Amino acid sequence: MQRYRNESGRSGVAAFADLPQGLAVEFGDGHVYLYNYDCPGRFHVEHMKALAREGQRLSTYISRHVGRRYAARLR
Repeated sequence: MQRYRNESGRSGVAAFADLPQGLAVEFGDGHVYLYNYDCPGRFHVEHMKALAREGQRLSTYISRHVGRRYAARLR
């Protein structure tokens, strides 16, 4: 996992792992969710990867556009 830069200082995201066909996101509460090309889909995953690399707006994007559509809860 790579530490999320959290440019705003207010994000609920703590870390992420960029995977070939997905993204694992660790939130501040310690829960880790997998988002992949199957769920919520390639479009959302690629956009989330870009936001994760930028270190901003990832938590907001997940809340507004993805919600509970994750492939698996890993932890």
